[in-house]
Amino acid sequence: MYFLALIIVPLIVGLWAQMKVKSAYDKYVQIPSRGRITGREAAQAVMESAGIHDVEIVECHGTLTDHYDPTHKRLALSRQNYRGYSLAALGVAAHEAGHAIQHKQQYAPLNLRMALVPITSFASQLLPIAMFGGYFFFHSPIFINIGIGIYLILTVFQLVTLPVEFDASKRAKAQLVNLGIVDREEMTGVVKTLDAAAFTYVAAFVSSLGWLLYLLAQRR
Repeated sequence: MYFLALIIVPLIVGLWAQMKVKSAYDKYVQIPSRGRITGREAAQAVMESAGIHDVEIVECHGTLTDHYDPTHKRLALSRQNYRGYSLAALGVAAHEAGHAIQHKQQYAPLNLRMALVPITSFASQLLPIAMFGGYFFFHSPIFINIGIGIYLILTVFQLVTLPVEFDASKRAKAQLVNLGIVDREEMTGVVKTLDAAAFTYVAAFVSSLGWLLYLLAQRR
């Protein structure tokens, strides 16, 4: 019963979230914006409006692999979002530019997430070992406690990620309209794309929390 409630349900929610974001992106990447401004141009405009001129914008491989690297001050956009001028491309590009603004303004949740990256990366590397050991020694307190420690770190990281992502989307929506990059009538496509993407982070948090609670229940 624990496994069904804490693991299977979050897994289904996660899969649904992935399908939702793919569906929204695939739909609105086909709808061009009236202004014909590319994702790269939109990201640059959003950052310049905040006085940011030292962030490099580059094209990266893959689909929805877009990200902002605060360490190297680099904003990477996938090909469709870098070169394209669809509603989806503009939403994603402005969202990543929102992270650059957070970085400049020393947004506390972003700083906390950056500080958690090393230990979270280490915990993620240990996860397969803990899962493998737990498979053969399922009732071993050692592996259960290791798993609890790992998922505690991952859950905290996912929790801190939520305000970072939601705030970046909020900034993106406002700036696209304020700068005249997207008309208010076009914002439906941008909002649906960004909201669907944001839900994947909620699903990731729920999944990590589910595993943490499940392992805690096994320790009893």
